[in-house]
Amino acid sequence: MSDKKKHIESFVVSEPEVAYAITGTIFSTTMGEAARNFGLMSMSDQDMVTLARQGLPKRIILSLARKISLTIQDLAGIMHISERTLQRYDDNEVIKTEYSEKAIELARLYTRGNEVFGSIDNFKIWMKTPSIIFNGESPLALLDTSVGFDMVFTELGRIEHGIFA
Repeated sequence: MSDKKKHIESFVVSEPEVAYAITGTIFSTTMGEAARNFGLMSMSDQDMVTLARQGLPKRIILSLARKISLTIQDLAGIMHISERTLQRYDDNEVIKTEYSEKAIELARLYTRGNEVFGSIDNFKIWMKTPSIIFNGESPLALLDTSVGFDMVFTELGRIEHGIFA
């Protein structure tokens, strides 16, 4: 093999890691303690699946809610859990898989929103503002379903690329 060909092949990336990993600083800012404790800064999608299956402690989920300015009522509605049931968990008790999965999805959404809007504060305002795109509902109101999460992620992609209709 020629030296020129070897030089070119040394720059070829065999696996596009950026497509599978979550940017550390943004995700760690959004998830706070969970990002530090569980190494979410460089987690692949498969790592996220594993984490969701293991579950998150209540204190981390509540920390996420505080960081993204959600009330306990908002969080309970998104997670499909009663406020009282959520309050009954001890702070260090691991919450069921389905609730942890919703928390991770929230963190991913707010991380993406931070990237698109340039600040978490601007994204939080957008999330609570009713929109024609969502038939007069706020994006936050759609997060009680997986389809709603998809709709919000899709709209973020449109905003990022300048497609506003």
